[in-house]
Amino acid sequence: MPKRHSLQSVISGDNIVEKRDYYEVLGVNKNASDDEIKGAYRRLAKKYHPDLNPDNKEAEEKFKEASEAYAILSDKDKKARYDQFGHAGVDPNYGAGGAGGFGGFQDIDLGDIFGNIFGGGFGGTTRRNGPRQGRTLEMGLTITFEEAAFGVEKEVSYLRVEDCNACGGTGAKAGTSPETCPTCRGTGQIKSAQNTPFGQFMTTRTCTTCGGSGKTVKEKCAECEGKGKVRRKVNKKVKIPAGIADGQVIQNSGGGDCGVNGGRAGDLYIQISVGKHPIFEREGQNIHCEVPITFIQAALGTEIEVPTLYGKEKIKIAEGTQSHEVIKLKGKGIPFLHSSSRGDQYITIMVEVPRNLSSKQKEILQQFGESCNNKNYNKQNSWWEKIKKTFD
Repeated sequence: MPKRHSLQSVISGDNIVEKRDYYEVLGVNKNASDDEIKGAYRRLAKKYHPDLNPDNKEAEEKFKEASEAYAILSDKDKKARYDQFGHAGVDPNYGAGGAGGFGGFQDIDLGDIFGNIFGGGFGGTTRRNGPRQGRTLEMGLTITFEEAAFGVEKEVSYLRVEDCNACGGTGAKAGTSPETCPTCRGTGQIKSAQNTPFGQFMTTRTCTTCGGSGKTVKEKCAECEGKGKVRRKVNKKVKIPAGIADGQVIQNSGGGDCGVNGGRAGDLYIQISVGKHPIFEREGQNIHCEVPITFIQAALGTEIEVPTLYGKEKIKIAEGTQSHEVIKLKGKGIPFLHSSSRGDQYITIMVEVPRNLSSKQKEILQQFGESCNNKNYNKQNSWWEKIKKTFD
C-alpha cells in the first residue's frame, strides 16, 4: 500500500472527502503501544471534554475528532483495517460529516475518561441493547486498464451476515417470541451503587444473562440456532467510476453485515487492482507509450497512425525527428474522477536502426555518410573534448 499522508481521501458516491490522519490527531506514531494511545487520548479528552469546556464549539470538535481516532486505534481489528486502507477501511459514514459511527461526545462520559479517580469515578451509562451498526467488510477486485479508464459495472460475490429468514432475526422458534431478560429487565445492563468518601456513585456492567440485548430466547430457531443471523453468499452490482486508479477504494454503503437491534448495515469496501496494459503505462491521469519508426521516416518525415485509448490517431513525424523525442496528444489520457476532463497521452518516438544490411545497402549508406560530411548533424563534442574543455 502507498504511504498514507496527513490528509486521506476515499471515494464515497460522487464525493471525495479529506480527513486528518488518526495518528496525527492523537499525536502518536504508527508504532505506538496501546498504553501510549490510551494515554494520548486521555490527555486530549481531559483538555477538550464538553463538560469542561461549555459553549466552546472548537473544543467540542476537537473532542469528537480525538474520540473518533481513539475508537479506531484502540480496537485491534479496526486499527488493522485503518493501517491497511486508511479512513476508507473503518469509517461507515465517511463523507457524511461529523463523528459518524463513532458515537459523538454525548456517548462518552467523564467516568470513561478519568477512570478510577475518586474511587470509582463518575459512573456513566451506555446503551448495550440499542441499535448497533453491522460489521464493515472488505474485498479486492481486479479490473482491466480500459475498465479503469472508462468505468464499468461489475458483479461481485461475497459472504455477509443477514437476518435469518426463518425467525425474522429474532432467534426464536417459529410461533414464539424473545422474552424480556429477567435479570436486567430488558435494559441490557446491571447497575450497582458504590459508596465512597465523596458520596454514592453508580456503576454499570453488561448483563451476562442476555449479553446486553435485553432479550432471552427459550426455544431457539433451528435455522440459525438462536442467533438470529446467518451468513449468506450475495451478488451485488458495483459501479466503478471512470478514471479510478490502482489501489483506490470504493465504498458501497450498506453492503456489509446487517445491523443489530435495528441498526444500519455496515459498508463494503472494495480495493481496486488495475491490470497491466501491453502498450500503455499510466502516470496519474496521463498515459505513455513508445512508437517505433524507421530511420528513413525519421530522416525524411512522414505521417503515421498511433494507438490511443479512443482509437487510432494520425500524427505527423517532422523531418529529422530524433529517437526518444516525445509528442503529446492532448486529452487522450485517463478521465479525471467525476469530471469530463481527461489527461494527455505522451508518445515517445523510437527510431529503429536497420539491421542485416546487404552489401549494396551498406555501400549506399557509406556514400550518404560521406556526402553529409557532418553538415546535416548537430555538432556535438566528444566525451574527451568535454573533459578537456572543463579543465582548460
